[in-house]
Amino acid sequence: MSDFTATKAMFHLPEGVIYLDGNSLGPLPKAAGTMVSDMIEGGWGEMLITGWNKAGWEQLPRQIGDRIARLIGAEPGHVVMGDTLSIKVYQAVASALELNPDRRVVLSDNGNFPSDLYMAQGLLKSLGEDFELRVVDPEAVADHLNEDIAVLMLTEVGYRDGRRHDMAALTERAHATGVLTVWDLAHSAGAIEVDLAGVNADFAVGCTYKYLNGGPGAPAFIYVAPRHAETVRPALSGWLGHEEPFAFDLDYRPGAGIDRMRVGTPPVLAFQPLMAALDIWDMVDMADVRAQSVALCELFIHEVEANCPQVRLGSPRDAAARGSQVSFRFENGFPAMQALIARGVIGDFRAPDTMRFGFTPLYIDRNDVLAAAGVVADVLNNNLWDRQEYKVRSRVT
Repeated sequence: MSDFTATKAMFHLPEGVIYLDGNSLGPLPKAAGTMVSDMIEGGWGEMLITGWNKAGWEQLPRQIGDRIARLIGAEPGHVVMGDTLSIKVYQAVASALELNPDRRVVLSDNGNFPSDLYMAQGLLKSLGEDFELRVVDPEAVADHLNEDIAVLMLTEVGYRDGRRHDMAALTERAHATGVLTVWDLAHSAGAIEVDLAGVNADFAVGCTYKYLNGGPGAPAFIYVAPRHAETVRPALSGWLGHEEPFAFDLDYRPGAGIDRMRVGTPPVLAFQPLMAALDIWDMVDMADVRAQSVALCELFIHEVEANCPQVRLGSPRDAAARGSQVSFRFENGFPAMQALIARGVIGDFRAPDTMRFGFTPLYIDRNDVLAAAGVVADVLNNNLWDRQEYKVRSRVT
């Protein structure tokens, strides 16, 4: 049984703050600062360039990838770290398209994160006018899977409403029509149980700065199924994805397996907070995390709906169809969220009217949820949001 009291003590949580925005940026593991400092002083400082060999920096993308593999149901040796999530989306979609050369359509949904759609748009435009990004409603995805589609590109859990796609059913339906799958796990990894190997997924990508607590701009990961690992061609043919990077050949030869999906120099400093967070993740079981997150979300929904008739649940009511976040829709959602933040309850806002709240049992408990729901009721029922300073929008919402 996972000990969430112990894990909560391992995060830095500011006094007086209830943090319900880990679905956007996870809080700081207390050990992260020491690990970064040790890396800077004892690693970079003392070893200089010899650290690539002495400290094994070059192997970190695979080693950390294997630690994340446990959390997403991936086979060992088939997840690698590096670059940003957008880069990994581009890699996965481009590679999947080449494995399905007689088809020209990428299918996605209008609940997908815009950056994924942007990357697909840019890629397809560069490939030629006969390539198409087809975007449909989330609930209509299965009906649009046919022999025209080359790649199904979906984010398993929607960023705005927390709606959860049925990965197993859609992957099976896709494969039945000859479609390859690319799953974005940005709101899945560390939030829900994922079984990439079990559902026979082709590719998956994800970030580590949300539920996995790797810090702002933490590196992303990519998964390639074993059946594709030795044949897939990486569209971004980076130096460290080469078979022999230090042979300095002028022609690219892809490395073995998942290593070919590496691109540039590993962000060794950025790996340190992520490793501190993964030390905490090593203490818990994802089944326990999921069960507790469902309980926390259900409690929050019950308390808010019982006391705030002016809001409407924007997330699926069925917990099985929802990730680890709860969205409420309110016409004055932006100033309401700013008022909540001012009172120590931190969530975030997504246009046009959605207030988002993320629930991570590693540092959120039942008492936090009850207290947060009480603040929500106070802010909404007493119109505490109706102040000019709460209506001024910053660049990041």
